[in-house]
Amino acid sequence: HFNENRILGQGGQGTVYKGMLVNGRIVAVKRSKIVNEGQIEQFINEVVILSHINHRNVVKLLGCCLETEVPLLVYEFVSNGTLFHHIHDQSEEFLSSWDNRLRIAAEAAGALAYLHSTASIPIYHRDIKSTNILLDSKYTAKVSDFGISRSVPIDKTHLTTLVQGTFGYLDPEYFQSSQFTEKSDVYSFGVVIVELLTGEKPISSVKSKEKMNLATHFLSSIRENCLFEILDAQVVKEDRKEEIEIVANLAKRCLNLNGR
Repeated sequence: HFNENRILGQGGQGTVYKGMLVNGRIVAVKRSKIVNEGQIEQFINEVVILSHINHRNVVKLLGCCLETEVPLLVYEFVSNGTLFHHIHDQSEEFLSSWDNRLRIAAEAAGALAYLHSTASIPIYHRDIKSTNILLDSKYTAKVSDFGISRSVPIDKTHLTTLVQGTFGYLDPEYFQSSQFTEKSDVYSFGVVIVELLTGEKPISSVKSKEKMNLATHFLSSIRENCLFEILDAQVVKEDRKEEIEIVANLAKRCLNLNGR
């Protein structure tokens, strides 16, 4: 029974519903939107990728059903929604603490490092963004949505693909060359760090042209020594200047365009 009241989220590949297994366990069920070959391929791709992964900061795939009219994937239920929601919904109190922001960034970084270098085969996520970082009941970060991810042969350093991903998080080098490297994921993660630092969205439709792209605006603010003018007021008031500068410098290195 796919009831609209049980919808947790909707994305490019389908709709995610809250469900319950026979044993009473609450789960998230992703149901494919349209049955076309491309989407079924993305679903199967996600199953293959997630079957290689076991990490506390990556959403667990519990099972799948590819024989039904539309394919279904069943995941652990992650109860506190997306990081994007917590950063950008002012009524949320949780991210008022700098320590919480720092911990979530560290957990997501740990998941990314695992995907790139510790998983049984290296995996490029290819769509790292704050809507794909979920928070569980204890606000632990869980990286999700591996529909366009790719595993990479050990001897390869990049993939040449059609450009996919989300504007605002896309590595400009990948956008220009169609060559996706692990650095492209790191670039996207850098944008997430800047979101955590500033409380701003990656692309703003209401700001002036030079401030429209968050990553570009952040880098120019650092160059002009105006970092503290663009930070979220909640971050500034905790008076952790040294730590904030270290994290901002890390974000700058993630966004560095010469692939370092």
